[in-house]
Amino acid sequence: MTPTRQNRNSRSSILMIYTGGTIGMKEDPVDQTLKPFDFDQILREVPELEKFAVKIDSCTFDPLIDSSDVEPELWQALATLIRDRYDNYDGFVVLHGTDTMSYSASALSFMLENLCKPVIFTGSQLPIGAPRTDGKENLVSAVEIASTKDAEGHALVPEVAIFFDSRLMRGNRTTKVNAENFNAFDSPNFPNLAEAGISIKYNTTAIRKPSRWDLPLQISTTLDTRVSILKIHPGITPQIVRNILCGPETRAVILETYGSGNAPSKKWFMDIVNESVGMGKILVNVTQCLAGKVNMQLYATGKSLERAGVLPGYDSTTESMLAKLFYLLGKSTGNAWVASWIGQDLIGEISI
Repeated sequence: MTPTRQNRNSRSSILMIYTGGTIGMKEDPVDQTLKPFDFDQILREVPELEKFAVKIDSCTFDPLIDSSDVEPELWQALATLIRDRYDNYDGFVVLHGTDTMSYSASALSFMLENLCKPVIFTGSQLPIGAPRTDGKENLVSAVEIASTKDAEGHALVPEVAIFFDSRLMRGNRTTKVNAENFNAFDSPNFPNLAEAGISIKYNTTAIRKPSRWDLPLQISTTLDTRVSILKIHPGITPQIVRNILCGPETRAVILETYGSGNAPSKKWFMDIVNESVGMGKILVNVTQCLAGKVNMQLYATGKSLERAGVLPGYDSTTESMLAKLFYLLGKSTGNAWVASWIGQDLIGEISI
């Protein structure tokens, strides 16, 4: 992947990375099918970018990856690319399909250690060549945010975020909530980092700053994906629960529970939970609700899970907890060490 340079006479520099997704598609005038357009010609497609004093280089993945086909290998490639180009750019804009954007943004937030520059994910619900596309506004605003610095010359938003439908959200706090409207993402448990109207208003108290600006970027690309997700539902069977919680290839399981962290109180269910914990597996409790957090002290069913050794995920999204587990499990073969970090806020992913 070789970057191509554009708008050379500018101050800030941005690397635009196209991984795939609707935003990079354009209708072929001959056969009317959607095909990726050449990002070397991004200024022709989005001339508004020329109004910024920003140098924009572009880099396109080959092959392009449909959002539903995203795997950890993409995250590893993205992290490596950003590390290799880190010193050459003031910020990065990642164009990505919407279906798994929250997973990718969550993963990169953990994998990019000591991050001091913006990594802004964006995309669109309509192709950038469509008359009513949301892609242009999303892209233009993402570039502006990625290139904006404070009075001291530091990045104003030095974290992994998603910009969509006029809102900038912390990446590991987002989830996709709408498949049809332009407001595809929400951050139910954390305020927006910025909102774009006539001007972009930054919520500086919510933006996470690094403890030190001079630390070099490091990446953590060793991921252990032996994690399963069990969504609790009425009628769930012992066989299904045992297969997931006690599977031989599983190191950790995310329990998507009701409300504030409740699950069935049936003896067979708790027996399997205890069996799984006894095998040394990590069980983490997150709520199925869009907003709110797990508090296993409120009800008897939650307390039973806590006594069994299930860990609270607090207000983590499922996407973020999955990425956090991949990241932590990749750092150690000891599940006790991993479990000790689950309840700690590493990069703004939970509110304790």
